[in-house]
Amino acid sequence: MDREELLKNIAELKKNKNAVILAHSYQDEDIRTAADFVGDSLELSKKAAGTDADIIVFCGVDFMAESAKILSPDKKVLLPSREAACPMAGMADAEGLKELKKKHPGAVVITYINSPAEVKAESDCICTSSNAVSIVEHYKDKKIIFAPDKNLGAYCQALTGADMVIWNGWCYVHDEFSPGDIFIAKHEHPNCILLVHPEAPADVLEQADFIGSTTQIIKFVEENIEEMNEDAGVIIGTEVEIAKMLMHRYPHKRIYPLADHAVCLQMKKTTLENLYSSLLNEQFEINVPEEIRIKAAAALNKMLELS
Repeated sequence: MDREELLKNIAELKKNKNAVILAHSYQDEDIRTAADFVGDSLELSKKAAGTDADIIVFCGVDFMAESAKILSPDKKVLLPSREAACPMAGMADAEGLKELKKKHPGAVVITYINSPAEVKAESDCICTSSNAVSIVEHYKDKKIIFAPDKNLGAYCQALTGADMVIWNGWCYVHDEFSPGDIFIAKHEHPNCILLVHPEAPADVLEQADFIGSTTQIIKFVEENIEEMNEDAGVIIGTEVEIAKMLMHRYPHKRIYPLADHAVCLQMKKTTLENLYSSLLNEQFEINVPEEIRIKAAAALNKMLELS
């Protein structure tokens, strides 16, 4: 089948099966076109929690589909590609977190949504890149264990002054940004402001003109790009799909990725072909043991309450 046939058949299956397709912003244009909702982890968590669909097809990576199942246990949740696994989520483990909690009794555990269900179950509250600072701020009067992203944790600590123990995990897409990338990008694209995701290292964030989640970066561009003169523009310091999407939306404006190497290979495992197959055969269903789900749901719901 060609692209248009696949999109048509996906739409028909979705209607017939009362399914909803959620897609992370890092998915390519084809998947975003097929989706009902596109957004970052916080937005999609809210959609998963509130949907009346019978089937949720999550075009993202494993922890996102798990989160949808945790919040909507009565729904069938499908992940189109079994290979779509987040490396950073794999850096966190429940046993390690339990040991850390023993070393710091009474500490509040804030876990980034990029984590397995078992780790969420050991947490007091979940956060996303959109709300991490405000959630750390909420708990800053207590000692905080923050897992698994060291860069996001350090960013939150710098802004809030919270007493934090930070896990040594990272996103390879953002952690590989460097001051050298910024030097090259600004040399090639003068008069452009730099927008960076908080999963990037501190020496990159220090040079950013704006720091925010994917959705916050998109919103910043939407609200400011038309007012910029023809010599000005933006450099997008997150996964390249965001820059591509904005370049397509504003072809007359100067919009560039910070670095072409910022590609999440796991996100790109989702294709129209395996999305169609997943819907057709209802394959690669995500399940979470109920004991773990209940504990993880409490932490996720705490995040939604504070958001």
